[in-house]
Amino acid sequence: MPHQDRGRDSLPAYNHQGLRESADWVLSGATLSSVEFREDCRWSPRSLIVTALLWVWSDEKTLKDRFATARKIVQRALHLSEEPASSYQAFTKMLRRWTGPLLVLLASAFQQRMRRDLSKRFRFGGWVVFAGDGSRLELPRTVSNEQRFSAGSCPAAGKSDAPAVPPKKKPKPKKKAKGKGTKAQRRRACRRRKASRARRKKAAGPQLWLTVFWHVGTQLPWDWRTGPSDSSERDHLLQMLSGLPAGALITADAGFVGYDFWKAILDSGRQFLIRVGSNVRLLKGLGYAKEKNGLVYLWPDEAASKGQPPLVVRLVVVHNGKHPVYLVTSVLDEKALSDKQVVEIYRMRWGIEVYQPEFQADVRAAEIAESVGGQCASRSRLVVAGHVGDGLTCSVEVGAGRDS
Repeated sequence: MPHQDRGRDSLPAYNHQGLRESADWVLSGATLSSVEFREDCRWSPRSLIVTALLWVWSDEKTLKDRFATARKIVQRALHLSEEPASSYQAFTKMLRRWTGPLLVLLASAFQQRMRRDLSKRFRFGGWVVFAGDGSRLELPRTVSNEQRFSAGSCPAAGKSDAPAVPPKKKPKPKKKAKGKGTKAQRRRACRRRKASRARRKKAAGPQLWLTVFWHVGTQLPWDWRTGPSDSSERDHLLQMLSGLPAGALITADAGFVGYDFWKAILDSGRQFLIRVGSNVRLLKGLGYAKEKNGLVYLWPDEAASKGQPPLVVRLVVVHNGKHPVYLVTSVLDEKALSDKQVVEIYRMRWGIEVYQPEFQADVRAAEIAESVGGQCASRSRLVVAGHVGDGLTCSVEVGAGRDS
């Protein structure tokens, strides 16, 4: 007996209408008309963005299969009059060229959506709060990844033409007499040497650095940067500083300390709330401001020698059950930001710590099997955009359901 479905389209059924409405909703704030492709190009900015987002969301085993599936869905869902190019190489080439400009427009549209559609969660205690953090992701040791993501792959800025000063020779350590130390001590020393060699080898390999400004209220990425393994997460945050709302409050862990970094935040018109450790020396009683309980100063010797003023900050100490945690904020007025709010905001920043493994898992899913330097860079940035679009859509739908 012949099968009843023979001769029919064997492709799975998709909710194309709903997908098209979601895509139009997500892209509605992006001014794609400002992007123009070649006249003979069979891709449009709209079809390229939607295909790219479906490409990073797909669960096919290979990137080429993901592209084929995403392209097929986009062609049907968007009712395209012209079929997009079927070449995977052409698709990735388009992404390498246009991911940056298109993501600028897409991120701006997402930020407008957060302000408008998630307005009830946009502020916490009167503050627009952002958590900043960075993380590394190990990549396969392909030639293209080595060239693009290994330490030193990006040319250093501001190199001096002055002759290099020969390094001072370090005195050779005295050799220990053989036979000294127990067997257990020698085994431990051997394990430490092996671990040290493994760490150096791992640090020299290609790694992708992702730095994110995370909007604490909506629990979604606001802005993001990627770079090779020797990138600076502080530099990434400073690059994104101008994209934050005026008066925003930035919270971060103990890796984001320093006079110059804090001063750059304050000079931009933003405030900060950062955990500090024993590596930060805070001073009291300088008389630079009206003294009160909790008022401290950051004034390193280098800044003082240059005639720069001390930074006046407020210290809040809280105990986490094991040891005290020291939090420093540039908001001196306790009425504007109470000690209780300081602790609550810093706890809420843990959303970004949860997000980093999610990003790494989604990038690693396909990149381990096949990875090209330029393609990995485009795809990693699109993964974050996909997370924002997905999270934004779900948050608005859940909010609409609650309101009804």
